Amino acid sequence: KIVYATGRSLTLYRQLTTEKPLLSPDALITSVGTELHLDSGDVCDPEWAEVLSEGWNREKVVATAAHYSDLVPQPDSEQGSFKVSYYLTPKASVEVLPRLESQLKESGLDVKLIYSGDKDLDVLPRNGDKGLAVQFLRQKWKIDPVRTVVCGDSGNDIALFSVGEERGIIVGNARTELREWYEANKTDYRYLAKEFCSAGILEGLYHFGFLGD
Repeated sequence: KIVYATGRSLTLYRQLTTEKPLLSPDALITSVGTELHLDSGDVCDPEWAEVLSEGWNREKVVATAAHYSDLVPQPDSEQGSFKVSYYLTPKASVEVLPRLESQLKESGLDVKLIYSGDKDLDVLPRNGDKGLAVQFLRQKWKIDPVRTVVCGDSGNDIALFSVGEERGIIVGNARTELREWYEANKTDYRYLAKEFCSAGILEGLYHFGFLGD
């Protein structure tokens, strides 16, 4: 099975497919794990939406974040029922992130903040991330973690490598935040490739024995 897990919205993913030839996936995880589309359909999986609903109130998130002038809302195409996204500078993030997280918790919300690329802030339900979405699919399809491979290159991919013991491949051109996380969380089932992009994925597949010599 092939699954694409992306921070992009479904709209931006569809746009990407017109620009680059991609294999048709068995499922799509979009919007940083907050939307799950089986067989690349347009409708979100209702079972996954139910998982995300716990402890989530989008209106409260938006109202709380509105008090921070440094948070610039991203376009409507990047917002979702279970995802509130902003632009935030690295300098402002130092003060804003801990304060915002504390305020959201005080409001009784069970959420998490994902800041990546030194500009993108996503506020998500506690259960909303790429890694938990992959685990949900793996269990739905009854696939063993040791036969599952996840690959990534940015900070919002950390969740892919954090949930279970799926074999993880971090490509050589990964962003600093992901590389630093890897160095602090090394295990036998995670691999930092030397090669970039798809070549790094192939390198990792050889490393884990999924491809022969």
